[in-house]
Amino acid sequence: GKLGSTPHHSSDNTEIYKCLPWLYIYLKIIHCNNKLPWFGVCRLCCVQGWVLEGIPQTHREAVSLQEAGVIPDHVVLLEAPDAVLIERSHGKRVDPITGDIYHVTFIWPEDNEVAHRLERQTSDSEEQGVTQLMKQHQEVTALRRTYQYCLKSIDADQPFVDVFDQVLTYVLSRHRSVAPHTPRVLLFGPPGSGKSLQAKLISQKYNTVNLCCSELLEAVCADATSMGELIKPYLESGQQVPDSMVLQILTDRLSKLDCTTRGWVLHGFPRDLEQAEKLQEANFIPSRVFFLEMTDDVVIERVSLTSVDPVTGDRYHSLYKPAPSPKVQGRLQFHPKDSEAQLLQRLKEYWANSSSLQAFYPEAVHISADQDPHTVFESLESRLVVPLPKSLPVKGENST
Repeated sequence: GKLGSTPHHSSDNTEIYKCLPWLYIYLKIIHCNNKLPWFGVCRLCCVQGWVLEGIPQTHREAVSLQEAGVIPDHVVLLEAPDAVLIERSHGKRVDPITGDIYHVTFIWPEDNEVAHRLERQTSDSEEQGVTQLMKQHQEVTALRRTYQYCLKSIDADQPFVDVFDQVLTYVLSRHRSVAPHTPRVLLFGPPGSGKSLQAKLISQKYNTVNLCCSELLEAVCADATSMGELIKPYLESGQQVPDSMVLQILTDRLSKLDCTTRGWVLHGFPRDLEQAEKLQEANFIPSRVFFLEMTDDVVIERVSLTSVDPVTGDRYHSLYKPAPSPKVQGRLQFHPKDSEAQLLQRLKEYWANSSSLQAFYPEAVHISADQDPHTVFESLESRLVVPLPKSLPVKGENST
């Protein structure tokens, strides 16, 4: 919805109506004594939504709309200094044939025939404009209070393109809900992008179940179960465990009570489009998907120069966190899979499937992982707690 009794240009509004697949409903000011239309029975409004302009301009009208079941998701209040509004009103002209509104300074028709027939509305006198502004000032506080849960004020004293961008950004946003929910998070990224660390941080703060696919397979292998015996030869030989087995293990784990009640953050699976489709067919659909972005050069520098102290388990990096003493340096060990040759092969496999996974999860959020881990976590967290913005439909696509 749009709340506003300030002068405006129809061309500004038309741009919004063209971009949003909503039914444009224009109502003149309707007094509260009149019967308001019940929009809930209008199929187009229910399916496509609506943009309401010109009402409410008083608190009584706002209450009447609420009683009629007309509850907006977004309310925009366009504001500008009184002098600017009076000047705009004074220069406004109307095409008597089409009803289009123009302005002698800001919006003037290119067609001379149209320009010659423009008229100034008798209701646009300066005295009437001042009277309307005074009335608006008297009502605006109550209107703000009525729609405080969804109202945003936007400065209208700027180019209409900038006003439109700000309005559209707000209208496409979703309000944060305080209702309880169970986060279901997928983390993608090349090796060394910090998926394990970010999953750990998310799990610690939001009490979600941290699921690393490779660690889960190793845990099942260590158990004396039939499935553990089946996957053991694959893990010992370094071969990929068949997708059917991985999916069975994963779905069993995701179905446990802690995952269904607390939510989960999964990384290491799916690795390709087929696995993603099977995960969705099993009805495990993430509420958030993140791609941690990092170039190959940064990955190689970050991973190939990392080593581990077998005595303490501490990790060191030749450039950024060298060993504290020659003694520790002498016993450091490098993992064979972190060699540059192995890394290049793993990167090749990741990028071969990355595009198809991104297409499968079009609403995924992309975050640069080439920064401080806590900065990355803050970016992840901001997308976890705030609803993702709505997307505009493709032109010609029906909105349902």
